[in-house]
Amino acid sequence: MELAIPAVLILALSGAFSLKYKYIGFAGALIASALMVVNNSLLLMVFAVALINLASLDLMKGFLRGVDYTLVGLIFVATSYAFYSQSLAFLLAMFVVASVPTYMLVMASDKEIRMEVGIKYITFMVIATILFLVGAILMVHASATSGTALYYIAFTMLLLGLAIEVGAGPFHEWVPDVFDSADPIPISVIASIAKFVPFVVAFKIISSTQMGGANLILITGVIAVASMFIGNIGALTSNKPARILAYSTVANMGYMLAALAVSFKSEFIYLAFAGVMLQLLTNSFGKIGFFIGVKENGMPRVETYLLSLSFIGIPPLMGFWGKLYILASLVYANLIWIAFFLVINSAMSVPYYIRLIRVFEGKKDFRRLAGYLITVSAVLMLITVVPPNWIIESSRMLMKYFAIGGV
Repeated sequence: MELAIPAVLILALSGAFSLKYKYIGFAGALIASALMVVNNSLLLMVFAVALINLASLDLMKGFLRGVDYTLVGLIFVATSYAFYSQSLAFLLAMFVVASVPTYMLVMASDKEIRMEVGIKYITFMVIATILFLVGAILMVHASATSGTALYYIAFTMLLLGLAIEVGAGPFHEWVPDVFDSADPIPISVIASIAKFVPFVVAFKIISSTQMGGANLILITGVIAVASMFIGNIGALTSNKPARILAYSTVANMGYMLAALAVSFKSEFIYLAFAGVMLQLLTNSFGKIGFFIGVKENGMPRVETYLLSLSFIGIPPLMGFWGKLYILASLVYANLIWIAFFLVINSAMSVPYYIRLIRVFEGKKDFRRLAGYLITVSAVLMLITVVPPNWIIESSRMLMKYFAIGGV
């Protein structure tokens, strides 16, 4: 990760020149992102998410011109660094660095600056960031001083900050309105590459401190299950594709919060982390594909089925393996009640994904680039046709970077 500083310098220079020459921003983001890729299958898949995000920005002509490429590149650099950093200060800095670029992206659109939706989004993100940062610092302090009561308060703050940041219920109030009102392309970025860092940092902090046990597992599990039900019920009762996708995100964040409860069972963290990463990849490729479809008012038929079936969790698509690993980690950690609700909620999601298929099926009014990007997103769901042992190995390898220095 010693190439992080050159990557940031490249992003800064290319971002400045991109105001006049748009594609300098794209080239700079591509080079900076490539510098951060290491010999890790998981990071290569996250790199693929970043590349599709970068390419999708060409479908929008917003006020950011080429700077939007720089912002996405910065998110990926922060994501890559977060995977390998063992410094609390740097981890929290990467949390901020991955979040702040979305403040500008959410206001971008083809014709105007969407200030109202931006203010709503930024307000919630600032609250989330403050809660998460203060909670994380206090958790580390409480762990060092054996302050159990303080640890409970700190963990609650971190969990609330994480839930607001990623859009988990019942702290999801911003998600449906922002997803429905903002331009679909920036939302596809917010719903994909920007989701990795919060979970990576949360996993590292919880696994490094390890206090609280059963009570904090219960709190995490209750919020996770609530998010699943709120998301699925909201999607079942929505008609607009953007709002269905918004509530789908709320449900998916619930699945990942469920895996976060396993962080208190150190022997199964690698499996829970692998499940979360696969689920995040599924969510990323699926949301990118669907939001491009919303932008273009059309999607290729086969790709629509692949994306929907992967979200439902049909084997051997990526969505199946993500849920399987999360379920396995919950069962091994003896959190059967959370696993039970996860299965129930997975079944609840079937009708609204079928509804999305019907909404997009047969519509062909989309640009060629949009069609290509949707196809790539859908094809990547097939990468797990061969059982994804690579994600387990990548997860095991990353475990040695989970111990935060000084904790």
